[in-house]
Amino acid sequence: MVDIENRAKLFALYIIENKATVRATAKKFCTSKSTVHKDVAERLEKFNPSLAEEAKKVLQINKSERHLRGGMATKLKYSKIS
Repeated sequence: MVDIENRAKLFALYIIENKATVRATAKKFCTSKSTVHKDVAERLEKFNPSLAEEAKKVLQINKSERHLRGGMATKLKYSKIS
């Protein structure tokens, strides 16, 4: 089993380096979105606050752009149907 502290650092570094979403990170590491989110948002803050803050900034940007990505996905879906 992977050490939770190392796993959280790994998730955060991946998110920061790739500007990745929680969903993309979970898929990359074959784990659940809940695990990624809890590790980065809660657990990491206890032992590496600066890394947690950087990761949270990326996740906040992703959250603010979420509605745009959803709109583009819908547009793409219906453009393929026509």
